[in-house]
Amino acid sequence: MSCYQEDFFKEYLKMMVNIVVLNLLICISLVFWIVSMTASTYYGTLRPISPWRWLFSVLVPLMIATQGFKKKSLDHSGALGDAKKKIDSEYKEGGQRNWVQVFCNGGVPTELAVLYMIENGPGEIPIDFSKQYTASWMCLSLLGALACSAGDTWASEIGSVMSKSKPRLITTWEKVPVGTNGAITLVGLLSSLLGGMAVGIAYFITQLIFVTDLEISAPQWPIIVFGAAAGLLGSIVDSYLGATMQYSGFDQNIGMVVNHQTKDSKHISGKPILDNNTVNLFSSVIIALVLPSVAWCFWPRG
Repeated sequence: MSCYQEDFFKEYLKMMVNIVVLNLLICISLVFWIVSMTASTYYGTLRPISPWRWLFSVLVPLMIATQGFKKKSLDHSGALGDAKKKIDSEYKEGGQRNWVQVFCNGGVPTELAVLYMIENGPGEIPIDFSKQYTASWMCLSLLGALACSAGDTWASEIGSVMSKSKPRLITTWEKVPVGTNGAITLVGLLSSLLGGMAVGIAYFITQLIFVTDLEISAPQWPIIVFGAAAGLLGSIVDSYLGATMQYSGFDQNIGMVVNHQTKDSKHISGKPILDNNTVNLFSSVIIALVLPSVAWCFWPRG
């Protein structure tokens, strides 16, 4: 087989795979739509989600996951990644995530989304505690969990690299080496607030696009403030747990902070009780459980 024929065969095979995947996605979205129609009929008053939205919901995560596998999450962020590698002993090229990390960061929002559909059906409901207390609480709980994860990620990935000042341990306020669990900086806290706010803005926009009867419901703009608060508070809770329940030591041999005891490491803070994944999970759970109840006290009534 010539080089030209081989390239043509590869392109043809790629095209056929894309066609098959697209057809499968359309079938999956139609199945979800049928389930949505059935649930809406059962609940009586809820509006079913269109098959196009189901297709969008399946297609976008698939595209993101595919790009992550192909590029290994390293392109224009390479300069930031090079800086991160110098201060993180457990840094992976491209920041790949394994299934445990995905579960600890995405497990709580996924469970809340499923519970929301079981409790309230697949339709979209505006956040209004005076009319839809349970649905509103679960929506904010889901948003809080996502904003918490985003805020912590922005703080650790951006704050640790971009901050010019030395971080301080959240429990004692002592200056500690970069990469210490539970260490915070002003840039990191600001990044966590912006990360949570980004999630809140995305949620607010989807409310404006997909939710009906907004004119007779409570204002939805506090979603943005709630997202920012969840991102900031989630990062603070994560830092506190990291400072007390994660081991941090400075390894003289490699000149970096390590998360486990070695023969050359000097203890900085924390005890070896939790790892980074469980800290992320507990932070997400705490924010998801506590913050919606606090928001209920301040949320405007429709």
